[in-house]
Formats: sequence, structure tokens, C-alpha cells
Amino acid sequence: MNRFKALFALVALTLALAPLEAQVGRSVGLLDANRATQQELMTVPGLNADLVKAIIDKRPFANVTEFAAALTPALTKAQLTEVYGKVFVHVNLNTATDEEILSIPAAQSNRVLREFKEYRPYTSMDQFHREMRKYWDEKEVNRLQRYVTLN
Repeated sequence: MNRFKALFALVALTLALAPLEAQVGRSVGLLDANRATQQELMTVPGLNADLVKAIIDKRPFANVTEFAAALTPALTKAQLTEVYGKVFVHVNLNTATDEEILSIPAAQSNRVLREFKEYRPYTSMDQFHREMRKYWDEKEVNRLQRYVTLN
């Protein structure tokens, strides 16, 4: 009986301490900068061995701003935007700064910033999708959704 209680307590503690699973947008074709392997990162145009090493050495990135700091000295703004099209740190819709929202490729406008912030707090990706469909077509909402998360 004591073994059962100990096992039960261990399982309960493990579940209580486990991080909650975040809802992440549809990230098809987009690498997560915190999880991508060295081999995967080496396939990204604009990244070389030194940048890939810098990315891996500085992980985990809490946000896209930290990720950008690892790349900024070596890449121009245009190159950084191109890299973001292949590898990214998801933007938390509920806590993102203006800078983080504006880092999303092809979302560098005050309109995107305003619309993303207007519906905070987001409770689900379905809500994000529903609200953004008021402003953009299905294809664009799906593209934007690749870059966002809810924590």
C-alpha cells in the first residue's frame, strides 16, 4: 500500500509540475528556433555554420526579440525577415510586445499590430482565427497563425 501511495504521489507531483501545453498556430514549414536541429537550421537560407552555432548556444529563446538579438549583428533587416520565413520563435498573442508582433514576416504594419492587440486576451486559436477573418482572407490568417502561440 505504501508503494502505491508513493507512486501516486510521484505521478501527481510530476503532473502538477509539468508545463501546460501551449496552443501553437499551424506551423507547417516553419522551424521552431528552440527545437530545430543543427541540420535543419543549416538548410535555412541566410544561416551559416557560425549563426547556427550561435542559435544553438543561446537557446532557449523566451521570445522572438531574443532570437533576433542572436542574428542581428550578422544579418540585415531584409535577411532577418527572410530567415523568419523559415525559422521563428512563436509570438505569444496575449503578452507580445509591439516589436514582437511587428517581427512577423509581412505583418509589419500598424493595422496588424492594432488587430492582434484588440482581441486580447485570446482564449483559443479558434478565437484568433475567427477575429482575424474579419480583416483578412483564410490564406492570410493561416499564414499569420504559423507565427503565434497562446501560453
